[in-house]
Amino acid sequence: ITRPEMEIGRYHWMYRSSRPHRYHHVPALRGNISPLGIQGCFECCIKCLGGVPYASLVATILCFSGVALFCGCGHVALTGTVSILEQHFSTTASDHALLTEVIQLMQYVIYGIASFFFLYGIILLAEGFYTTSAVKELHGEFKTTACGRCISGMFVFLTYVLGVAWLGVFGFSAVPVFMFYNIWSTCEVIKSFQTNVTVPGDQICVDIRQYGIIPWNAVPGKACGPILENICNTNEFYMSYHLFIVACAGAGATVIALIHFLMILSSNWAYLKDASKMQAYQDIKAKEEQELQDIQSRSKEQLNSYT
Repeated sequence: ITRPEMEIGRYHWMYRSSRPHRYHHVPALRGNISPLGIQGCFECCIKCLGGVPYASLVATILCFSGVALFCGCGHVALTGTVSILEQHFSTTASDHALLTEVIQLMQYVIYGIASFFFLYGIILLAEGFYTTSAVKELHGEFKTTACGRCISGMFVFLTYVLGVAWLGVFGFSAVPVFMFYNIWSTCEVIKSFQTNVTVPGDQICVDIRQYGIIPWNAVPGKACGPILENICNTNEFYMSYHLFIVACAGAGATVIALIHFLMILSSNWAYLKDASKMQAYQDIKAKEEQELQDIQSRSKEQLNSYT
C-alpha cells in the first residue's frame, strides 16, 4: 500500500460522519393507524358505535316516553277529574272523600312508577351494553360468568311480570277514556237535538253514580240538558278527556316497550348461554392441545436420550 492510499483511507475514516445522512422511506400505513399501532379517531368511533345495543336503546327511549306520558298526563287528568266532580256532580265533600283519597294515592303511585321505570330502563340498557360486549368479545379475553347469566334470566322474568302488569294498567287507563267519551257523546246528542222540538234536551242526562265512583246518595249525582252541555264546554273537561287519551296511549307504548325488552333479553340470554358453551369448548380444546404438546416434547426428549 502506497502512502497516498494510506492518506486517502485516513481521510475517509476521520470525516465519515460529515457525510449527509440518508433517510430511508417508510411505507405509509393503511387507514388512520399511527406508526405506533394506535388506532385513529375514525376507527375508535366505528368500534364504539359497533358496541352500542341499538335495540335496547330504542326500547329504552320508547319505555321512557310511554311512562312519561302516562305519569304526567294521568296526574294532571286525575286532578281535573276531581275538580269536575266537586263542582258539578258531588257538592258535598263527604260524598266524594273516599274517591279523593284514592286519587291522591294513585298520584303517589304514579310518582313511584316514574322513579322505578327510570332506574329499571337504565339497568336494562346497561345490561344490553354488557351482553353486546360479551358477544363482540366472544373470542377474546372476555369471560361470561354464571352470575351474569343468572342476572340476565332474572331480568327476563321480571320484565315478563311487568309486561303482564302493564297490560292491566293499559286496560285500567281505558276506563276513564270510556267514561269521558260517553259524556262527550251525550253532549253531542244534546247539540243535535236542539233543532228538534219534539225531543227536549232536558231529558238527556248523565248519571255519574252508575259508574260507582261516587255513592248513590251524592247530590246532584247527575247532569242534564244545558248543564251537561256547559260541563262539556269547560276547559277542565276538554283537557282531562284528551289527557286521559294520551295517558292511555302512553300505557300502550310502555307495554310495547316491555315486550320489546322481553324479546331482547331472551335473545341476549341465549347469546350468553351459547357464549359460555363456546368458552368451555375453547378451554377444553386449549387444554388438549397443551397436553398434546407436552406429550410430543417428552417423546422428543426420550428419543434424544436413546440416541
